[in-house]
Amino acid sequence: MTKASRPYKQELLKALQDPEEAVAYLNAALEESSNEIFLMALRNVAEAHGITRLAKQADLNRESMYRILSEQGNPQLSSLTAILEQLGLKLSVAVKDCATV
Repeated sequence: MTKASRPYKQELLKALQDPEEAVAYLNAALEESSNEIFLMALRNVAEAHGITRLAKQADLNRESMYRILSEQGNPQLSSLTAILEQLGLKLSVAVKDCATV
């Protein structure tokens, strides 16, 4: 007899409502050095907070928000910071961990 499993996406979105979880998730996505992975992660965080509500608060229309957060998205810095601000997050820059900078 197999155990009933919970839907992964539902549990992920619930966890991403916590700002600390969202930060860890987004930072892990950034470590992958892939725009697509980061945008997917940001889209999941946005979904956890309600994309329509978040788009309105960030002064973006919902269609633009979906386009920005798509795998082919190429958001402007102003759009990215507006979304993060509404999530209670901010961008940060750090020194890269490597011997040759």
